[in-house]
Amino acid sequence: MNNYKLTIQYDGDRYKGWQRLGDSDNTIQGKIEKAISVLTGEEIEIIGSSRTDAGVHALMQVANFKTRQELTEERIMSFLNHYLPPDISIIRVEQVDEQFHARFHATDKTYLYKVWNRAYSHPFMRKYSMHVVKPLDITRMRQGAVHFIGEHDFTAYANAKSKKKDSVRTIHALDIQEKDGFIEFRVSGNGFLYNMVRKMVGTLIAVGLGEKKAEEIPGIILSKERLQTGGMAEAEGLYLEEIRFKQQK
Repeated sequence: MNNYKLTIQYDGDRYKGWQRLGDSDNTIQGKIEKAISVLTGEEIEIIGSSRTDAGVHALMQVANFKTRQELTEERIMSFLNHYLPPDISIIRVEQVDEQFHARFHATDKTYLYKVWNRAYSHPFMRKYSMHVVKPLDITRMRQGAVHFIGEHDFTAYANAKSKKKDSVRTIHALDIQEKDGFIEFRVSGNGFLYNMVRKMVGTLIAVGLGEKKAEEIPGIILSKERLQTGGMAEAEGLYLEEIRFKQQK
């Protein structure tokens, strides 16, 4: 079998997330699988590195698929970008070892979250950032972010619908920067639970607004109580930014 790795970008605004759904064909995975199936003449299933939620965007999603067909990387890329809607782009195609698995071989992921922090709306970024009207205290949010770093049981930051039995994850970095009215939260870790990043950002926004204190965060994590985290940041501000993989032999 031939194994192909795809690097993908997409605007998630009008989709119900990455993962294929039985009652809808309006997902990123579903659109790409349909296109590859037309190309190969086979029923194709693609494996994504991360299952982004409805409305979430990707600057770098990675997936792989296997086929009996021998296709050039150029042929796959050309066909898919012609067939797919313009809000989904295949930016790279690589033929890889048959053992490569986009989800199991991913070691680290980075998510970017954008907040527009002005009293007025941003006409061009309203679908790609969360609008917070009241001023956010960057210093307080950075003090809060420190408490997420390291290995923790993030049950409190998982959606109640999450099917993951193991809620322990390691956060390597959580950086917060402000520029020209935008506040960017950039979080890297070995994996994330369903809605985890949005709930973490939601807690930090509450800290920035003075609704919570930075020093409350360790207690929230230890409590494993979802109701203590506060609100969840909106989907449109979230981007899957980068995925890193272990070296293949």
